[in-house]
This record gives sequence, structure tokens and C-alpha cells, in this order.
Amino acid sequence: MPDQKLILVNLLIKLGVAAAVSSTLVRSREFKNLLFREERTTRQKIYLAIWFGTPIALAVWIRFIQRSFLAGDLSFETTLLLGVIGGRLTGSLGGALMAFPALLHGEWATLPFNVFCGLAAGQLRTLAQDKEDVWSFSPFIDLSIYRWIRRNLPKPRFDWQIMFFATIVAFRFLHSELTRVFPRATFSLESSNLWVQAAIYATSVMVVGTELKIFNGVRIQMKLEEQHLLLLQARMEALQNQINPHFLFNTLNSVSSLVRFDPDTARELIIKLARILRRLLNSSESFVPLREEVEFIDNYLDIEVVRFGRDKLRVVKELEPESLEMLVPAMLLQPLVENSIKHGLASKVEGGSIVLRSRRGAKAVIIEVEDDGVGMGAGQTNGKPNGTSGTGIGMANIAERLKVLYGDTARMTIDSHDGKGTLVRLRLPILEDGSGIPPALYEERSSTRR
Repeated sequence: MPDQKLILVNLLIKLGVAAAVSSTLVRSREFKNLLFREERTTRQKIYLAIWFGTPIALAVWIRFIQRSFLAGDLSFETTLLLGVIGGRLTGSLGGALMAFPALLHGEWATLPFNVFCGLAAGQLRTLAQDKEDVWSFSPFIDLSIYRWIRRNLPKPRFDWQIMFFATIVAFRFLHSELTRVFPRATFSLESSNLWVQAAIYATSVMVVGTELKIFNGVRIQMKLEEQHLLLLQARMEALQNQINPHFLFNTLNSVSSLVRFDPDTARELIIKLARILRRLLNSSESFVPLREEVEFIDNYLDIEVVRFGRDKLRVVKELEPESLEMLVPAMLLQPLVENSIKHGLASKVEGGSIVLRSRRGAKAVIIEVEDDGVGMGAGQTNGKPNGTSGTGIGMANIAERLKVLYGDTARMTIDSHDGKGTLVRLRLPILEDGSGIPPALYEERSSTRR
């Protein structure tokens, strides 16, 4: 039997090994996808057992190679953990996998014992009415007993966490008895000292509780990030919806100015407006290809060209073909074009032109809207050189949407000179899909998904 001090040292190392293994595994996205599911297919249950059981099986193998390293054998605790997390199949399969190295070295009783522990722990999982009880199991035994006494003094009731605590202790006792009867058929740290033996039991509970605490901490963080993502999406949708009535109000004003003296043209504009509104109502995507944004702007400009006259409003497009397939926020260009017309060209007697440019860079798509109008004063651009805010509802909305969607990875600059015109330049990160939040940004904000 090992020295008492050596046993205590191994118990401390055992807690460290449990924390290190669980912390390392939970950094894997695939492992988290398997771990934090409430419902799993048979294949997923098998994969979870392999993911968790393999490193512990290697630690059991090392115990036979390096006889002084006893703390790495966490097969008993991990089997119980797999059972309460993944169910009977995961628990029994993981227990068998971790018992395999011991079986090859003559410890034949470890295999049936682990399988039995996994089945029992999996059955115990089915008794948990609230699965949150599994994740919130505390390694602090005294606090668990205190909470149980406080909850059950007024009216006794079934407490799953205390039942799990009792199960760990009971199976630890069974393991000790099995080791006493068949000393060479299985492995278990044992001591003749009552206090050291109590520490061995407590360590088994602490190992299970510590791993659950680590997993639950990551699980809570992921839930908080999901809520944050939903909040960002709701905020972005609110900003996008804010544009629609603002755009509609300004467009209807343009149509109303033509109704009296040119009803035929007004009718054409109403048809174009109907197309625009149909697109707004039917589109629920947060991001669309730049090509669709340009097509949308064409309808809008048709209305404005009729209003101002073809000789007073000219539109020039310098669009790189590769950039047209890049994803950009929906309703991005219309407020920029409207800003050029309203603040740059409307007050210019002889009219002017609007130039739309786009090009694709190595990591970003560059979009420019330039006019040769009267320019915007310092008060309109808010005097901010970084161009993160603009004039009017539309421009301020664009700045806010870029901030919500991209954080600091997108940039809008406004370069305006009185009497010469205004250039608005957007630099947007290249996205590979149409998700509501840029994946690179979301991963950058998350410390647990790396």
C-alpha cells in the first residue's frame, strides 16, 4: 500500500489532471457540439464516449508504464460523468474504453465494474426532471448537503444532486470492496488511515464536480453569447426597419411633386415604388450581394432622375465585376445615394452627377458614393475624421448598422469640401455567407469558441 503522504499528493494531482483534461477538451468545437446537446443520436453518443474516454484510457496506460504516476487514472469518475451527461450507452461504452488498457494488463474486474457504473449513472440521468441539476452539481460537498438540508427541512422531497452525490460515494465504496476482495483484478487508491480514506472518497466527488463546473462555465458563456447574438440581430433589424419608413417618406414626397403637372410620369414612379416596396417586404436577409443592392438603387434613381430631370442628375457606375458578388448589408447604398442628392445636388441649380464605385481588395470590399454637389459643412459631418457618423437619419443609421454588424472591422469615411462635393467611402470585410452576424467578428468576440 502506498505511503499516506504519497496518496495525498496523488489526490491533489488527480484534481489537477481532471481540470486540465476537461479544460483542454472543452476548447474543441466538435467536443462542445457533442457535450452540450440534450438529445443525441447513437453516433453522437459513441463519438462523445470516444472523445472523453480516449485521453483517460491513455492515462490508464501510463499508470502501467510509470508505476509512480497513479493520479492519471480517472476512469471511475469519468465513467460516472459520461453516464450522467450522455446516458447509459455513452457511460457504458466510455467505461469499457477506459477499462481496456487495464484489461490488457490483467485487471479484468475493471471492465464489468466500469460498464455497470456507466449504466447506473445513465439511468440516474433519466431520473433528473430538470437537466440543469446535472450541470449545476457542485464539487463543494458541504454546500450541497447544506442546501439539501435547508430545502428539505420544511417538506422532504427527492433531490437529484444529493442522489448523485450518494451514488458516487456508494460506487466508490463498492470499488474499494472489489479491490479488497480482488486486489489484482482492479485498481483503486486505498488507505488504512480513516482520514486519508475519507479524502479519497471526497476526491472522487470533487473530480466529477470540478469537471462539471468547468463544462457548465463554458456552457453558460455560450448561452450568454447566443443571447448577445440575438440582441445584435434584433438591434440590426430595428435599424434596418427604421430605414424603410424614412425612405418611403422621402420617395412619396418625390412622387407627390409630379402628381399635378405630370400624372403619367407619377404613375410610372408609383409602379417603380411598388417594386421597391415589394423587394423591401419580401427580403428578410441581413446581407445581400452587392449586385442586388445596385439593382435596387437603379429603381430608386429612376424616380430621382425623373424628379430632377435627366439633364440635372447624371449617374455614373464604375463597378468591378468581382465586387458585385460580395455580400453587403441590405439597404446599404440607398441612404448614401439619398444623402448625395439631398445634401449635395438638390440645392445646386445646374444639377450634377453621382458616381458609384466598387472594387474588391484582398480582405475587404471598397464601396464609394461620390457627388460633385455643394458639399457638406463641418456641422453635418459632425467634425469626426473617422467618418463613423454622418448627416441625417439615413447616414446615422448606416454608421450605427456598420458598428453593430462589424464592430471595429468596418470603416466609413466622409470626405466633403464646400462647393466641390462629397465622397463617402465604405470599407467592409469580405463575408463568405449571408449570416446575420459576420462569423469572423462573432468568433473574435468569443473566447470559448476558439
